[in-house]
Amino acid sequence: MKFFNKLFDKQKKSDEEMLLEKQQIKMEMDELFVHNFIDKGGRFLYCTSKEDITENLVGILDENNWTNITCLDTENLSEYTDTLSVEVNTDCSKKTPILSSCEYLISNSGSIMLSSNQIKDQKLPNLSDDFIVFAKTSQFVKNMGEGLRGIKSNFKTNIPTNICAIKNYAPDRDVDNFLSSENSNTKNLYLLLFEDL
Repeated sequence: MKFFNKLFDKQKKSDEEMLLEKQQIKMEMDELFVHNFIDKGGRFLYCTSKEDITENLVGILDENNWTNITCLDTENLSEYTDTLSVEVNTDCSKKTPILSSCEYLISNSGSIMLSSNQIKDQKLPNLSDDFIVFAKTSQFVKNMGEGLRGIKSNFKTNIPTNICAIKNYAPDRDVDNFLSSENSNTKNLYLLLFEDL
């Protein structure tokens, strides 16, 4: 009996250790993303409740004097857009800030992965330079490959198209040359990061 007790205690301990390791890896991905995101000029607001999200969203809109926004992702964000006192459009305009969710937060590059679920068939360079992105801490992945595998796993029968990433967050830092000007994925971006773990 003592042998089995020791065996099961070891198994129990290793499960606990595995959980701690997973949490540590997740924490490392969080920290790595935040470091890379801020280094590229991104701004984020950490939210622990839905009230925080709404409050921070209103603060961003007030700070920038934005009186209307575009939200192509109304299915996921209607609970926040319905509370706003600004006009919410579903038509794209280069001048109107975009409010969007995202697929994943890419830790090793500080990038934000989007797909047709968020931006429909619009090309990223053709959208507004101003973005507000809503994401959850459960959306951190190590790299782009892991994000693509996650999309494939989550949408087995209907994989979204138009997969892209916002890679830089300070438009004035963008290299001014003929290659980057037409295909720029640089956006003035606010990230509302919701703690869901």
